[in-house]
Amino acid sequence: MKKLFVFTSFLFISQAKAQIDPVKYPTYTNIEDALSSKKTVYSISFREKGLFNLPPQLAKLDSVFFLNIMGNKLEKMDQQIFVLKELEILNVNENSIKYIPDEINQLQKLTTFSMNLNGLTRINPNVAKLQHLKSVHFDANNLNVFPEALMEIPSLEEINLQGNQISFITDGLYKIKNLKFLNLSDNQINDLANLSFPKQLKYLELQQNAIVKLPENLFKAENLEYLNISGNNITTISSGIKGLKNIVSMNLANNNLKDIPAEIKELKNLKTLILTGNPIGKSTIEKLKTLLPDTRIYF
Repeated sequence: MKKLFVFTSFLFISQAKAQIDPVKYPTYTNIEDALSSKKTVYSISFREKGLFNLPPQLAKLDSVFFLNIMGNKLEKMDQQIFVLKELEILNVNENSIKYIPDEINQLQKLTTFSMNLNGLTRINPNVAKLQHLKSVHFDANNLNVFPEALMEIPSLEEINLQGNQISFITDGLYKIKNLKFLNLSDNQINDLANLSFPKQLKYLELQQNAIVKLPENLFKAENLEYLNISGNNITTISSGIKGLKNIVSMNLANNNLKDIPAEIKELKNLKTLILTGNPIGKSTIEKLKTLLPDTRIYF
């Protein structure tokens, strides 16, 4: 199984129902207790139960909005899941599932969909019909292209695709108009061409790829606050960097940079600049300290 490096998400993954209030929405951990409950069942967790299949009776609990089936031995998404029309949060992490069934489009209220550490090689196009999705997590699968289905969901605010094998991204990211957090780290991206980014993007993680050049359109992402492009093959940074007016933290470590353009001085909100692991001379560092007196520079 792949090792998943966990990063802190900057958005709230469980916004629905006040982050699952344990008093108002108690979580049942076995099907018998849930079925015998005199109260309406909203939350179910079969986490790490060693299940090969979900209990058929799950389909009777049609008020469930939170379902956690992570850490089992599932090889497919059972049909019981798609009967749960009130489902908002679905966690299928750490199983052995290789595909998402067409029936996924029946979960019209889904806002958070997490399938980290499975065996997905593609994302079913029917995912695009989930127009209330806000957060998706497909980290540590076997995806080799950016899922175009996600580009058809403008409501998305957070996309996590870390630790896949993605090498190609069609120019359609800009259509995800509400996207704020994008993690594409630890993939096989080497060419971003002139990819356009959503205007609302605040957090972008591209570390541990094979990127040689940043697209000029990236510098038009004027709301970007955190950028991590460490561990790539970048040799130069364009003067267009001055367009990142709201950038607070920039990690450029472990690239092949010998210089940073003087236009970086226009980044008045920059608090942290990480340059460790680059062949940058002392004179250049001293110049940067002068250009950025209020920025903490690591070299």
